[in-house]
Amino acid sequence: MGTKKENLDQLITHIIQGIEEVKGDDIQIIDLRELENTVCDYFIVCSGNSNTQVNAIESSVRKAVSKALHDKPWHVEGLENSQWVLMDYVNVVVHVFQKQIREYYDIESLWGDAKITSVQSNY
Repeated sequence: MGTKKENLDQLITHIIQGIEEVKGDDIQIIDLRELENTVCDYFIVCSGNSNTQVNAIESSVRKAVSKALHDKPWHVEGLENSQWVLMDYVNVVVHVFQKQIREYYDIESLWGDAKITSVQSNY
């Protein structure tokens, strides 16, 4: 077993691979470690164009993490309508939004004090 940081880095890497595998858009990593009273260490936020793509992203992330790390989300919410799916990996929470829902909730600005890193995808 590696350190917590190595495990987190691997988890984040495989989550992002899962998102990119099905062309999830506008991927942001929100580092919450410096903030007080946060529920996890990181949020990973991305967008899909439709409920079908949001479902595909959730499925792809689940498979990528399961295959590489033999880990599965502790909890998943939002699959009924697939406008905003939340995947809770305890230290990392993944938010998969349809674009208009993401714009409406704008969770990046809610965590304005956090360090936000944009992931540049090659497509």
